[in-house]
Amino acid sequence: MGHIRDRWRDPARRGKGKRWQVKYQVDGRERDGGAYDTKVIAQRKLVELESAVNRGQWVDPTDDTTVTELVRAYVATRRHKRRTAERVESDIVNHIEATAIGTRRVAALKPSELQGWVTDRSAVLAPRTVRNLAGLLRSALNAAVLDRVIPASPFIKITLPRVERERIVPLTVDQVAALHDEIGARYRAMVLTQAGLGLRIGELLALRVQDVDFLRRTARVEHQIERDTRARVEPKTPRSRRTLPLPDMVAQALAEHLRQFDPAADGLLFHTASGLPIDHDWYANKVFARTVARVRERIAEATAEARRTGKDAPAALPTHVTTHDLRHHFASLLLASGSGPVAVAELLGHENATLVLTTYGHLMPGSEEVARKAIDAAWTTSRGAAAQAPTARALPGGS
Repeated sequence: MGHIRDRWRDPARRGKGKRWQVKYQVDGRERDGGAYDTKVIAQRKLVELESAVNRGQWVDPTDDTTVTELVRAYVATRRHKRRTAERVESDIVNHIEATAIGTRRVAALKPSELQGWVTDRSAVLAPRTVRNLAGLLRSALNAAVLDRVIPASPFIKITLPRVERERIVPLTVDQVAALHDEIGARYRAMVLTQAGLGLRIGELLALRVQDVDFLRRTARVEHQIERDTRARVEPKTPRSRRTLPLPDMVAQALAEHLRQFDPAADGLLFHTASGLPIDHDWYANKVFARTVARVRERIAEATAEARRTGKDAPAALPTHVTTHDLRHHFASLLLASGSGPVAVAELLGHENATLVLTTYGHLMPGSEEVARKAIDAAWTTSRGAAAQAPTARALPGGS
């Protein structure tokens, strides 16, 4: 329990300084609530402090934690893979610690300072990167509120840069086939496998013979190859571990690949000549990127020929084509065929359908016709033929 002490009872202090000293308890430890001129004011302060403690809203007024220290402490409580941890630390060093808010006391931080920080970072970073940084800082401040470092988060009503999501332009079947035909023999099955199963590059590189059931026409995603170490590790998320239908074109490509290249000792399908997993960057930035460049050259030559002869020119490749576009190709074909976003999310290994909707929503069949048919079907079923919509003669402009 808190109490108020008369400091003037000590003869040496009589008449010196404020008379009434406030003492209160927090987690079994006595805290100093300050000294006041009158007992009434001191009593009011004691009630205020004890109420804050009882409501869980008390904060330590002597805490000198800086923003950088707070964010680092928050990150230390989170489980991150090595590459993610390195990226987050780099962000802290370059975009929090090195900025004006880095050395600010968390307890003194103001929303206006945070808005200024966002504006400053927006001048040098992409909008999505700024939003990710802001999300990290917001989470750290929210955790500080729960830990009673601050009474409330100053990250309120902060305007963040808008992210303009580029619309996916999926590769066509002909374009994927052109990439398959142009790439080296060792990698041809990789193109069709990623396009036909929608795998992430790490999942593609980790695929083994025992993961493919040719009889039941299924493929199982059990692992991924880590980018830096080329070690076989768990997939990105629990949902990433999944069973996929094996299309005939993938089964045939894998069968041809196995005819030419024996699997590695551990069953790895795609590997180097020495049996090691293929390096992410080597395949993506050298093999695949060079293949894309050669296909562009061939399309340019075919387009020039078409202009001379009057024939139809082949469709140009999208501006930036990476191995991930084969995954987009997979998703776009499923959506075009009428597969729902939840089913597509399951096959892609996403946690939910939100990312599918935000990434591929513009590729889904027209919602206007779907809505029209749904409403007409409901009215027909509920009210019968007599309750259907008026005929064209009864509509405005009808004859």
